[in-house]
Amino acid sequence: MHEHAVESERKRVHYDLRTTPDDQSQRMLNILEVGTEIPIHRHVDTSETVICIEGRLIEICYEEEAEGFREIAREELCPREGHYGVQVPQGVWHTLKVLEPSVVFAAKDGVWKPISAR
Repeated sequence: MHEHAVESERKRVHYDLRTTPDDQSQRMLNILEVGTEIPIHRHVDTSETVICIEGRLIEICYEEEAEGFREIAREELCPREGHYGVQVPQGVWHTLKVLEPSVVFAAKDGVWKPISAR
């Protein structure tokens, strides 16, 4: 799976685990390589469960300010060290920083909607 992410311009790929596009939940595997850029974003209508299956990464949460974003929390995820996952609360701005090639399971409620940028 990592070979597809390495070859991707964005240095990541995802695999949709839903049964149909109309499922009322979102479930996916994200294959992430070092150097991928995930914009700071939020999910207005749902929280997000993030579980690191392989690798090492940091989930970073932010608070929006007039001049941009201020970091409010960070959690390093690495299953080899027993740090598996995090729950990102509904509406919280967040991103991931990939420290080594990683595989993440992500789940959200509701049908897919584009992420909310500023």
